[in-house]
Amino acid sequence: MGFRFLEIFKNKGLSMTRPLLFLVLLLSGVPALAAGGADGEKEGFNAGKVIVEHVLDSYDWHIADIGNASISIPLPVILVYEGRPYFFPSSRFHHGHSAHKGFAIAHEGPRKGRIVKVLDDGHTPDPNASFLADLSMTKNVAAVLLSSFLLCLIFVSVGRKYKREGSKAVPRGLQSFLEPIVLFIRDEVALTAIGEKHYQRFLPYLLTLFFFVFFNNLLGLVPFFPGGANVTGNISVTMVLALFTFFTTQLFSTKGYWKHIFNTPGVPVWLKLPLPLMPIIELIGVFVKPFVLMVRLFANITAGHMIILGFVSLIFVLGGVATAVGYVISPLSLLFMIFMNFIELLVAFIQAYVFTFFSALFFGMAVPEEHH
Repeated sequence: MGFRFLEIFKNKGLSMTRPLLFLVLLLSGVPALAAGGADGEKEGFNAGKVIVEHVLDSYDWHIADIGNASISIPLPVILVYEGRPYFFPSSRFHHGHSAHKGFAIAHEGPRKGRIVKVLDDGHTPDPNASFLADLSMTKNVAAVLLSSFLLCLIFVSVGRKYKREGSKAVPRGLQSFLEPIVLFIRDEVALTAIGEKHYQRFLPYLLTLFFFVFFNNLLGLVPFFPGGANVTGNISVTMVLALFTFFTTQLFSTKGYWKHIFNTPGVPVWLKLPLPLMPIIELIGVFVKPFVLMVRLFANITAGHMIILGFVSLIFVLGGVATAVGYVISPLSLLFMIFMNFIELLVAFIQAYVFTFFSALFFGMAVPEEHH
């Protein structure tokens, strides 16, 4: 990754100093630039392609490029086609340049970037192909498993210290970092939004949700393994998190929750009968709320990645026009990238907090207190 990044600058005529380039690499979080650089040597730098490839998922985990050799971690490909299972490592695709067992990664069309059944030529999608079930482990799936394992390792370690030393002991190490956040989620999120009577029921889920989103947001800003995966910027991941919140809300809801939906108190009768206007609006809101949760997290994290990559791409694009312009724009792009990375650190916490707080609000609506 870093070696190819430097090669791109050299081939574009931007003989910048290595320390500056290394800072750009570390602060940008752009492992996908390696793929863009390889194409850029032949076709010219394609900023749009580089940015899109970074935010999308992949079937291997790219680590670095050394010369013409690409170092990546192959992930298992699991396919079911016409009732027959297929298992093989993603390295058999040779980074998407070849087919294996009649399957290949599509480079165009509606399934671009996904595995499709191909004809004997090895690259043309089979128009008569049956349904293909793709159960492969992608980069984002591997990143989710890795981050979940690290979170379990961290919290089991901290939990053992509390069990051994007691909750009254002075926190040390990871305890001193995690304890204020746990207390903040408990007191300022769960207790405030749900109420004293029911908050403990939902607290384990809210803590898990917050730290999962926060941890993956931070890992997404790290430009080298095991970071760099765009987990929370993947709409499939945010959709699953939103569905967890949605089903938890419905599962623990009380009669008062449904009464507020179908017979909202304090609303004039003519808004309920003969046309149930308010019940329809409230019922639509039940499904809109998790949808907004899903889109907000996905859009904010993806936008942050794309802005940072845009500043990196600006150096290549303008440097390709004139070397002098590359010299002028590089320090400016670097400053903006540093600024954006600090903003992204703040966004990583804010988005985890917002997702957790709104989930707690929905739980509080599902179990309303009697005096409310």
